[in-house]
Amino acid sequence: MTPSPCAAGTATNDTAAPGAQLLGLPRRGPHGSRSAMTCAFRCGNACDMPIPNVSGNEEFHDVVGRAMARRQVLQGGVAAAAVGALALAHGTPAAAAPHRGPRPRPGGSGAGTWPFTPVAPNRADEVTVPDGFTAELLIAWGDPVTRHAPAFDVRRQSAAAARSQFGYNNDYVGLVPHPARKDRALLVVNHEYTDEPLMFPAGTHTPEQVLEVAIANHGMSVVEVQQGRSPGQWSVVNPRSTRYNRRLHDRTVFDVTGPAAGDPRLRTQADPSGRRVLGTFNNCAGGTTPWGTVLSGEENFNQYFDASGDLDPRYAASYARYGISGSGRGWSQVDARFDLTAEPHEPFRFGWVVEVDPTDPHSRPRKHTMLGRFKHEGANVTVARSGHVVAYMGDDERGDYLYRFTSRHTYDPRPSARARRHNMSLLSEGTLWVARLTGDGTADGVHDGTGEWIKLADERRSYVPGMSLADVLIDTRLAADAVSPTRMDRPEDVEVNPVNGRVYAALTNNSNRGSRFPADEPNPVTTSYVRSSLDAPLKPASGNRNGYVLEIEPGRGGHTGTSFTWNLMLVCGDPQAPETWFAGFPKQLVSPISCPDNVAFDRTGNLWISTDGNALGSNDGLFRVPVEGPRRGLVEQFLTVPLGAETCGPFISPDQQSVLVAVQHPGEIDGATFETPASTWPHTHAFPRPGVVVVRRT
Repeated sequence: MTPSPCAAGTATNDTAAPGAQLLGLPRRGPHGSRSAMTCAFRCGNACDMPIPNVSGNEEFHDVVGRAMARRQVLQGGVAAAAVGALALAHGTPAAAAPHRGPRPRPGGSGAGTWPFTPVAPNRADEVTVPDGFTAELLIAWGDPVTRHAPAFDVRRQSAAAARSQFGYNNDYVGLVPHPARKDRALLVVNHEYTDEPLMFPAGTHTPEQVLEVAIANHGMSVVEVQQGRSPGQWSVVNPRSTRYNRRLHDRTVFDVTGPAAGDPRLRTQADPSGRRVLGTFNNCAGGTTPWGTVLSGEENFNQYFDASGDLDPRYAASYARYGISGSGRGWSQVDARFDLTAEPHEPFRFGWVVEVDPTDPHSRPRKHTMLGRFKHEGANVTVARSGHVVAYMGDDERGDYLYRFTSRHTYDPRPSARARRHNMSLLSEGTLWVARLTGDGTADGVHDGTGEWIKLADERRSYVPGMSLADVLIDTRLAADAVSPTRMDRPEDVEVNPVNGRVYAALTNNSNRGSRFPADEPNPVTTSYVRSSLDAPLKPASGNRNGYVLEIEPGRGGHTGTSFTWNLMLVCGDPQAPETWFAGFPKQLVSPISCPDNVAFDRTGNLWISTDGNALGSNDGLFRVPVEGPRRGLVEQFLTVPLGAETCGPFISPDQQSVLVAVQHPGEIDGATFETPASTWPHTHAFPRPGVVVVRRT
């Protein structure tokens, strides 16, 4: 996930993050709630760059602004009374009292009904869970994945070793049913990016070796795991005794599918067909399909391309819209395909949704052009009432859009090889849409409205004047700009709740935008409140620093229809802050939450939210929120991750007895190095190691 977009900050020191000069990264100061290291290594300081969407299309905050301002005026007295009742701990609302959870739906059990005392905001270098729960490390950076993987030796890292070991900075987590055993599953994890100053001891590797190892640590891992004797326990199967384990890396061949496959813009010297791509990079979130494959989104791929000379003028508009500047991470020093001057088409081969079949280690993963090319957070699939497959997607950039894909053919639920082959073709033919939202224009005090899906293309033709079908799929951002959708506040994970059928989108934040409303109008959309530390007071900051959770109700036609209604279920932040909203639930009972990133659902339909970039002084965490009944909007913090880390995943296990969370970039705090780490989590070594934990009841 990309770091918090931040207002242009002032550097607090003159030194670059360790390793930044080696990698050609700019010197930056701290940005908002994220460290300069995170801004530099995860997305190449995207938050310092101009917003790439200059279309002038309406922004989401203008759509909801007046309604939120009305709510503030209408309910100001109620909010003030709630704030006065808050109990404070370290300057933040105290954790809510224990409760028995939402009333379970038929068949509900496990994570959805767990009673727990919410975890208080903290700055511990641990995965902190409620009393009665335990967090156990499942796998971490450097652990063996393939049967021939060498033992991890941080001082003797090599690209060859990395291609057989668990990669760096795990993000998406999924469990796919094992094809033969009920007590086992296949764990699928993305490896988004690398932070070289935390990975390499000084003097142990040449600059070229650092780059080679870093490239190889990107990609994905498939790891066979087995259940333990206690409910919720999982452990890794010995790699030497499984045939399913697999590392997808920079030398893995991916097939390109859909109408844009073979287009001249996808052809390179190494691949004149335009149908074979080596590797997948900056993979963020993802989803598991009904037919048992995993979808993974390629996000900040733009930062990996350098330029040894001039850029191809034919692609100036496209490069600019995707943030491709030719100032990358130096990868072209060890792999010439990342030199834009030599290979101007290579960037067009990234930014896709990738599909992997974990049950077939010999299968070739695919990049689906029909789902469009942009900075994919991920893609999550549901089956509509009509039987058609629908994938929801977010473009994780300030001011970019929500998308949807609907398949041309219907899903075949039969458990046969023929049905599975059919289902695995569903994402190659269909229709790509983008969302436009409209406020309701009423004075009911609720920020909500209606929306429509605008057609961009299907597998036969483009619906954008002046653009071909391939143009729409390769330059999806430019195509969307032309049809006037709504610019959003970093739409990240977008998923369908399997219980109530609504769609939930995490809009992480966007501090770099103004407002067309008068300055004297009370408009909380343009102001949010943040803390510099747990003990610091709340202070106003520009824009949307804490994020929203958007709830979408499909209209007539369900998930394949063209209309919907929406509301902001959560306006995140500290309950003391006037702009916050928790679906109407009393503020004094909720946990503070900032920067929602990924979402998941348990069997009872509760929403689980992981955060990235907490602007309230605490470590990031995982939260459970009922979406129905009298407890709708009761945000409760289930765990926090270690210092400098981001909460990724989450994934509720099929038996609902455990929650899997990826702890990404622990210790990524300015000034930290391998020798002077800010975190040593998971405390297996003297340096931090990103990893996946299993949380279960004891």
